[in-house]
Amino acid sequence: MPQYSAERAPETPETLESLRGDCVRMVPHWAVPAVPAAPVPPSLIHGVTVSAASARVIDGMAEYGD
Repeated sequence: MPQYSAERAPETPETLESLRGDCVRMVPHWAVPAVPAAPVPPSLIHGVTVSAASARVIDGMAEYGD
């Protein structure tokens, strides 16, 4: 469920300025590790489940460059 700030109603379209403000507020949460993580081979990734609703949302999105 989307969360909206008190200063912007849900039906108001988002502007570039409001998006930039949201990004500025998120900066403290984007800590960059001192040493980058090594890539994980796909064979080691297991136990990931995606709900059917989420899969439908992703499936309905356009491919990059469409």
